[in-house]
Amino acid sequence: MKRIIFILALTVTTCAAAYAQKVKHVILVSIDGLRPDFYKDKSWPAPNLQRLMAEGVYADEVHSVFPSVTYPSHTTIVTGAYPARHGIYYNVPFGAKNGHWYWEESYIKTGTLWDAIKKAGMTSAAVMWPVTVGAPINYNFPVRRADDDEKTDQLTVTRPYVTPSTLIDDYGKAYGTLSKEDFGSAHDRFDKTVGNLASYIIRTYKPNLTAIHFLGADHEQHAHGRDAAEVKNAVAVIDSMIGTVIKTVNDAGLKSSTAIIITGDHGHVDTKASFAPNVYLAQHQILTDGKNWRAKFHPAGGSAFLYLKDKNDTKTLEEVKKILADLPEDKKALFRVLDRTALDKIGANPEAALGIAMKKGITVSNAFAGEPLRKVKKQGSAHGYYPDFHEINTGFIAIGAGINQKKEIPEMGIKDVAPLVSQLLGLNFKAPDGILISGILSGR
Repeated sequence: MKRIIFILALTVTTCAAAYAQKVKHVILVSIDGLRPDFYKDKSWPAPNLQRLMAEGVYADEVHSVFPSVTYPSHTTIVTGAYPARHGIYYNVPFGAKNGHWYWEESYIKTGTLWDAIKKAGMTSAAVMWPVTVGAPINYNFPVRRADDDEKTDQLTVTRPYVTPSTLIDDYGKAYGTLSKEDFGSAHDRFDKTVGNLASYIIRTYKPNLTAIHFLGADHEQHAHGRDAAEVKNAVAVIDSMIGTVIKTVNDAGLKSSTAIIITGDHGHVDTKASFAPNVYLAQHQILTDGKNWRAKFHPAGGSAFLYLKDKNDTKTLEEVKKILADLPEDKKALFRVLDRTALDKIGANPEAALGIAMKKGITVSNAFAGEPLRKVKKQGSAHGYYPDFHEINTGFIAIGAGINQKKEIPEMGIKDVAPLVSQLLGLNFKAPDGILISGILSGR
């Protein structure tokens, strides 16, 4: 038996080394709000994505995490761990001051690809990747926005956290000075800046792992709905920047040694109404305001998580369960309750006493006064839902060195990206929850 285990371990190690000899670079692209439609449906203006899908490996459905929001998802992509393990439970920490999100890499409780790259003596880069302030990344423009009392712009607030400290100025000398408008509210310009900065880093420094995060498609879906003209424009811009990145790889002579992975964090669901469960807690004097409460729900888009001020307060927990069970049938039809066992199964926040997963089209509001159910005034879309239906799923495409050709993967999870990157680069990295999906790597 020991001999069999040894042979299997030796085989895995040998395969990893073989891929590492061929693959020297991985470009990991995240399109925030990516849906498989963008590359499977040719009505979307994404010729680069559609060509990569046709020539490489793609997935029909890629499951997110719960809640299916940006920061937990991106952390799962680079750790291969569910939120329960890696510690990034939402975009915003529960109880955080206004404007403070999970910026810092120090929040992460498990190993990351950045750690494994550094340990292997390789180099890494990231542009606008969430939860990377202070991360061990050689070339890093992280996500860091203004907090409560910081009245400034994206570029100014991020500059102190950029590594190396000369990165922005060096880019400016070569390609023109970046301004605050390049990182402003015009998302097409923002994504062009992200793509150009990433291309500069690839061309100049040739990192072993480069992670790139495009934001515009997500923002436009939130603002206008899944299929609005603004979303199609955002997808077209991102697709063109992916083309720019690919050209950079080719021009730098890296094509034969580079694998390109394109994935996302979640899909999007058109919204119809918002539901405020804290209204019911306020009606029963469990919650009176932001400071005085025994229990309250923390919203995360299409879901919410119940916190107990005293985590051992089972009496209040049972009271909340009864409140939810006694709601009118039309309100109970809007969600399903997830007890601690169900939350553990999906790898969700271990601090929550229970969760609620909303019906498609219903989001959760933080209000604790007024009507508990309100119709939306303007069409938009959202995420954060339990990742078990088509609209909330995201996508995956892989192509290049070490990658199979013309292969379809029926389904996978974003947790399975880190094991793939690790295998390609020959890293000593073990994903806690992700697995290496069969059929993606060439020869396997």
